[in-house]
Amino acid sequence: MAALLEVEGLIKHFPVSQGVFLSRLGKTVKAVDNISFSVAPGETLGVVGESGCGKSTTGRCIIRLLEPTAGKIHFEDTDVRKLRGKRLKAFRRDVQFIFQDPYASLNPRMTFGEIMSEPLAIHGIGTRKERQDRCKEMLQVVGLNPEHINRYPHEFSGGQRQRVGIARALMLRPKMIVCDEPVSALDVSIQAQIINLLEELQQEFGLTYLFIAHDLAVIRHICDRVAVMYLGKVVELGGWREVYNTPNHPYTQSLLSAVPVPDPEKQRKRARIILRGDVPSPVDPPSGCRFHTRCPIAQFPICKDEEPLLRQVAIGHQAACHFAKSFPISEDKMLGTHLLANS
Repeated sequence: MAALLEVEGLIKHFPVSQGVFLSRLGKTVKAVDNISFSVAPGETLGVVGESGCGKSTTGRCIIRLLEPTAGKIHFEDTDVRKLRGKRLKAFRRDVQFIFQDPYASLNPRMTFGEIMSEPLAIHGIGTRKERQDRCKEMLQVVGLNPEHINRYPHEFSGGQRQRVGIARALMLRPKMIVCDEPVSALDVSIQAQIINLLEELQQEFGLTYLFIAHDLAVIRHICDRVAVMYLGKVVELGGWREVYNTPNHPYTQSLLSAVPVPDPEKQRKRARIILRGDVPSPVDPPSGCRFHTRCPIAQFPICKDEEPLLRQVAIGHQAACHFAKSFPISEDKMLGTHLLANS
């Protein structure tokens, strides 16, 4: 099956503007640095990693909320980076965005009806009555009362606001939605409801998701494949079962070892992988493998001098580590991972 979205060599660097001397030296924040992946129609690709690794920047570059520094973005064989004017506007009908913060992404001076009908008005779709009817229909689809169309965001909880954000993204009937940590600002009980809603909508409307998150449990529940990012790079990519059951990158292993298991006895038997040091600055990332300064299995000089490329370690499973598939993964370290994947 041909990919709906293809990203090749995506780079996004931000110039450092704080301080005269840094600006003169041409320092840049390497937020996203040469990453590639594809998303098939109807698939959900999860992008996971700690804060500052470049997840959200990747999503915003894809939809052109940010202009990439370099790289190729193809959506249905269309070169997204070359789109301008009406063609870019048409592209945004097909690819929508769900923002992280439901409190900041909705205009407090607009009613839910005005917020949701705005995309239709911008694209010149329907009469005022037709737009209002579509708003009521979409409110019902996301589990809200259609009578709430004239209410304001401050009258509702975070979960209800996020449902409106999801409804707004669906108004133009897109083919793909970029979900930028859509549940991270919500209570745990509400997170499950929103995840279930997104899965139901995917089935109903045939949607494709690029799902950005830092919660591995959330990624497991909704995603078909997982891309693990570290300091602007994709370090592991594969089906969620393969990545969760047999992680080949030390960073992925450390992330999975931190996921709690809801069994006190088994939790005590697990061995945590504690990473030393802090995440290096994206302004001046380490040479070679960017993870080598914190990696428990790093070997010198290869890890310091040579950058590992994503290579296949199994069918549909890639890892960017010089020692992928060559270092042992002990049972005690992987106990929690197996429990998570099979629960």
